[in-house]
Amino acid sequence: MSDPVPTSQRLDGRVAVITGGASGIGLSTARRFIAEGARVVISDRDGAALARVAEDLDPGLLATLEGDASDESDVAALVEVAIDRFGRLDIAFANAGIGGPQRIVDCDLNEWSRVLDVNLTGPFLLIKHAAPHMTAGGSIVVTASLNAVQAGTGMAAYCSSKAGVAMLVEVAALELGPQGIRVNAIGPGFVRTSLTEGAFAVPAIVEGYAENTPLGRHAHPDEIAGLVAYLASDESSFVSGTLQLIDGGAHIMRYPDILGILGA
Repeated sequence: MSDPVPTSQRLDGRVAVITGGASGIGLSTARRFIAEGARVVISDRDGAALARVAEDLDPGLLATLEGDASDESDVAALVEVAIDRFGRLDIAFANAGIGGPQRIVDCDLNEWSRVLDVNLTGPFLLIKHAAPHMTAGGSIVVTASLNAVQAGTGMAAYCSSKAGVAMLVEVAALELGPQGIRVNAIGPGFVRTSLTEGAFAVPAIVEGYAENTPLGRHAHPDEIAGLVAYLASDESSFVSGTLQLIDGGAHIMRYPDILGILGA
């Protein structure tokens, strides 16, 4: 899919921060935000990927910061860069995420904690540090997952973290709504990103997802970016506290047995 061509400048003059912004959904969203008139600060743990993004996009519209989405000082620094560089903050997109299949009885506690730190604590930290700098009309979006509502074998840490994100968003929407700040989550199905690239090396896994998605295919990050841009814009001005599934209808079917396919 080619880069999106916006039909409006609906984010004109706004400033956004994105975690996990150097690849996949985060990068596609950064491009979409810029195309629609925003200035963007992205953070990522991958410094080399950030450098490539910085070379590719207009430095007048983009700033980058190497950092860990689960580290409070790094998250606070991301917000500070947006304020120092562009003078305001209107949009925060907590997108960084990790995961991998392990049965509960085999799951290492450190791995469990690592997944929850990035996927759940990370969004909490961005909401905590971004919201005080936002005014009425601000929008916070968090990447949850289809797995916030659909269980998968071997996905205990990932599913738990994403279900937690859905509730975190509801609480944040309650607390920040009186200030005119909206908070929503997105629930992508199977998307081809760096996080899922390993699955594409196993055709049976890709087929399993396609068979259990009514539209019969996986998504491209640009498709997810379109939903994030909508939630960041005034077009969604009365949308808050929601989990917006974008899964090709997969939630009405079943989740593939990844460990079974792998023979694990």
